[in-house]
Amino acid sequence: MSKILKWSLFVAMAGFLFGFDTAVISGADKPIQELWGLSDLQHGLFIMSMALWGTVIGAIFGNWPTDRLGRRPTLLIIGVLYLVSAVGSALAADPMWFSAFRLIGGLGVGMSTVAAPAYISEIAPAERRGQLVALYQFNVVFGIFMAYVSNAALGALLDADAWRWMVGIEALPALVYTLLVFLVPRSPRWLILNRNDDAGAADVLQQIDPRADTGRQIAEIRAADERDQRSHSRFFSKRYRLPILLAFLMAFFNQFTGINFVLYYAPRILEAAELGSNAALLSTAGIGLIMVLFTMLGIALIDKLGRRTLMYIGSAGYLISLSIISHAFFTNDLGGALIPLQLCLFVAAHGISQGTVIWVFISEIFPNRERARGQSLGSFTHWFFAAAITLVTPWVLGAFDGGPVFAFFAVMMVLQVVFVAWLMPETKGVSLEGIQQRLTGKAQA
Repeated sequence: MSKILKWSLFVAMAGFLFGFDTAVISGADKPIQELWGLSDLQHGLFIMSMALWGTVIGAIFGNWPTDRLGRRPTLLIIGVLYLVSAVGSALAADPMWFSAFRLIGGLGVGMSTVAAPAYISEIAPAERRGQLVALYQFNVVFGIFMAYVSNAALGALLDADAWRWMVGIEALPALVYTLLVFLVPRSPRWLILNRNDDAGAADVLQQIDPRADTGRQIAEIRAADERDQRSHSRFFSKRYRLPILLAFLMAFFNQFTGINFVLYYAPRILEAAELGSNAALLSTAGIGLIMVLFTMLGIALIDKLGRRTLMYIGSAGYLISLSIISHAFFTNDLGGALIPLQLCLFVAAHGISQGTVIWVFISEIFPNRERARGQSLGSFTHWFFAAAITLVTPWVLGAFDGGPVFAFFAVMMVLQVVFVAWLMPETKGVSLEGIQQRLTGKAQA
């Protein structure tokens, strides 16, 4: 195994912990509410949503340690946060302590969506960057899948305290991840631009590709940074308007595919569709497995077909599945296998397109000095709309049936096609400095 692949896999484990931490709470949902006698409002606020608010906070402020301390130290902090959260949640004696430790885990999730893609994009060769950064997203969906499997296994083996083992077992992969991060080097671009350590950067670049002209690479990184620094632009300025818009829209459309609506509320959708026994076709583990398989396919294709092509493929899958589901609700053509099959197509479309592309694309489009802030912006946008959709969905499902809801998401996917066609650049095979020049170079004289 090459060093670059090994380092990328180690760092991408932050994504596994992200997915595992997000999904594992499903197994503790009802047991915790019954144990502590919480009302629905208390349970939703202190137990189920607390990690999500931590994620939003971690996404907003994750750029600070990523830039100031460095990518690798931030990745180590993330591992410690996951470890503390897992152990603390498992041992919590009351809901307030449990929610506090879940908040800590959420901070780790939010920070990981900033630091991990940024790090991998900065060590990856241009021709392999898509696949290597997409390993993070693969680990996210694999972590979700393994959380569901773990919950099912522990629930079958243990008694009423099974939920403590469900949330606590995350400590094992968190410890492994933290130890593995010690084995990865610092980002060469961070060393050059933040520590003026050309020798240290050259050593890392030489390990990545022994045949590379490290002197030329360092000169290109410095030249791109000097061009950027001459503008003296603030982050929210005309110079960075295009990458900021691209990051915002990519994250916005990621959530307005309706993916969290489907993943979090699949049982309600299936019940409304009068599916009965067919609901087994869309068990949470089944959804997780489909996401894993099609994310793997997306990773295999992202550096061959490109980011835009995958987005077109996914948009077609979204439009077909969402339109058919919406039509089925409008015409009351419910029951049978039609809706489960279309939901499977929907999840597959997400895995191969938005699920694979989002963190790759956002990590590529900002200059080296602004990458962490740009990643933080995209991550915050993603999590803000995830939280908003999750919060309003119960009201929406109470006011409308599936017809207008799925039609709304279908319209959003038409707008996504417009975004890809008119605004989204192809970044396949282009160096980070080349992308920087393409997206921000025109703003400088």
